[in-house]
Amino acid sequence: MAPVRTLTVNPGSGSLRLHVADGEDVVDSAEIGKPPADATEDVRSFVKDVRVDAVAHRLVHGGAALVAPAVVDARVREAITKAKSLAPEHVPNTEALLELLTGLLPDVPHVVCPDTAFHQGLPEVARTYPLPARWRERWDLRRYGFHGHSFAWAVRRAGELLGRPPEELGLLVAHLSGGSSVCAVSGGRSVDTSMGFTPLEGAMMVKRSGSVDPGMLLWLLREGHVGLDELEDGLYHHSGLLGLSGTSDDTRELVRDSRSGDAGARFTMAVFEHRVRRELAAVAASLDRVDALVFTGDIGWDQPEVAEAVARGLGVLGIQGNLSTDRSQDAIISGRDARIPALTVRSREELSLAAAAATVTSRPAA
Repeated sequence: MAPVRTLTVNPGSGSLRLHVADGEDVVDSAEIGKPPADATEDVRSFVKDVRVDAVAHRLVHGGAALVAPAVVDARVREAITKAKSLAPEHVPNTEALLELLTGLLPDVPHVVCPDTAFHQGLPEVARTYPLPARWRERWDLRRYGFHGHSFAWAVRRAGELLGRPPEELGLLVAHLSGGSSVCAVSGGRSVDTSMGFTPLEGAMMVKRSGSVDPGMLLWLLREGHVGLDELEDGLYHHSGLLGLSGTSDDTRELVRDSRSGDAGARFTMAVFEHRVRRELAAVAASLDRVDALVFTGDIGWDQPEVAEAVARGLGVLGIQGNLSTDRSQDAIISGRDARIPALTVRSREELSLAAAAATVTSRPAA
């Protein structure tokens, strides 16, 4: 099969990453530091001279209908529209970019690649919420999981670094970034994960709260302390690192301030690290054994202090600290005597997206 040259489109809530992948080589890229809604002219400029065979669009939430990569058609568009309310920070951006790029590049297939697809095989016990059956059945209330493209790449690279097929490994993977989640992987498949119905559940994040007591939220609403819109805005935009510190949502700044004696910054990072460890320990219960701990995502890859604090606090799982701070390449960062190795893997969602799109667009060599 000839390599497929793919434009990958990876929108965040406040930024956009574009890559052109030729097989597993990235030949062009752009990181646009503005909300996708404001990036129309940047996108036009980037793609005007691009030659690609396909466009892969990252879709954070595929809902119940989109469970695998799919070439865009009327059915897929309808499913994306229905999924907007499930991930309002992300899916509307994908929908808008899809509309723009199908107009700019009308002669190539456009493929939506759901992050949730990686978790489609979650065991029933791991994906089920203990809610009334009539609710679950009527509204497809279940745990979907996210960051699937990052996890898929991390699992592949972990196998390569450890010299073992991923199908033979039990892995704990921590994707730590603007949004953070962890995943237990057995036999190359997701068997448990910290995010659920939406990307708001699980570990503490830079601006999102992660899991909090739903009874507390009901109390805030019932007592009239906040309205629904204020509650949503607070949980998505004013919680996490920013909410606790009151000053910053950047772990680099908070680590620096901690070293300078800022007690608030140190406490914020301690809570963040605790919440990540707690989620890792929880999903570890879904594995028969732990063969490695893998850090990925912007924080997991480029913030050695966070990886060290997380690993050092997981002694109950046989994981140790004293990790290497070298981030020049994907690597095993634990010592040779570590019973359970710790790894760091740069997130390459663009390559995972290109590979996912290729599963439905691959063509014979000319």
